[in-house]
Amino acid sequence: MLTIILVAAVSFVAFTNGANANFKGVASLYGSGTATLRRTLYWGTATTFAGSIAAAFLSQGLLKTFSGRGIVPDATAQSPVFVSAIAIGAAMTSFLATRFGFPVSTTHALVGALLGAGLASSGTDVRFEALGNSFFYPLFFSPAVAIVLGAAAYFVLKWMRLAPDHRTPTLDVMHYTSTGAASFARGLNDTPKMAALLLVAPGLDIRWGFLLVAVMIMLGGLLDADRVAETLGKKVTGMNPGQGFAASLVTAGLVTTASLHSLPVSTTHVSVGALIGMGASTRQARWRKVVEILLAWICTVPCGAIVAAVAYWVISQVTQ
Repeated sequence: MLTIILVAAVSFVAFTNGANANFKGVASLYGSGTATLRRTLYWGTATTFAGSIAAAFLSQGLLKTFSGRGIVPDATAQSPVFVSAIAIGAAMTSFLATRFGFPVSTTHALVGALLGAGLASSGTDVRFEALGNSFFYPLFFSPAVAIVLGAAAYFVLKWMRLAPDHRTPTLDVMHYTSTGAASFARGLNDTPKMAALLLVAPGLDIRWGFLLVAVMIMLGGLLDADRVAETLGKKVTGMNPGQGFAASLVTAGLVTTASLHSLPVSTTHVSVGALIGMGASTRQARWRKVVEILLAWICTVPCGAIVAAVAYWVISQVTQ
């Protein structure tokens, strides 16, 4: 029964990840009018799926990072109850955010859930220093870098005549390429975080775990991404095709670099940070919506922690 709960919980968190995150790498295509909502969504989902499959071969470092070892005692990290609680905590957090149209970080939700389940199961045995070094520093550092680079990238590309205000065949190719690269990098960075939860499933080849997560991310993106798509594409900032290309190039570069160095950055924070930076520099940022998103980010970790702690208690009682 525990294995069924675990696989179902991981499938749920992967589905909600796709619903909340598949549009993040490609939002500038829709926001700048370069592509329709459906075409943008299909492109983002396809390239994310490719990154998810590649993650099985290229992201072993992140797989180890999100196994929980070094954060809680090894016996706890190997407990299906503990891991199921993490998945449920992260899934419910992403699910609620998606319902309200807020692009939040599944990575932050997982970290909050890891903290909540860890406190519920191990109490003072949670190693907070290791949690900070492995997760919080790169997660909080990445949006600041993205905002700065997003503000600068457009002016540099404009000066180089690579970011015109209107669509051109060359700009369209570069824009599709950069957004595809950002989505591929998102699949590369996010998939092992969820596949790692299946390491404790007895007898399951982790390659099948990667495939399960990849398919559920794809389904979530195709079936339930519209609310977050409107927020990212239209409500964070206005943009023309050149500005959209600049933001997507920053997102692709930062998330790819982080994935290759096994740093668990949030594609959400990077992509939204790049849009905010670009919007601030062009005075098109819609600050009321930006503040709402930032408040949702602040709530992500405690929400994941609370739900995971409750889930740990419930599963423990049910499976006794």
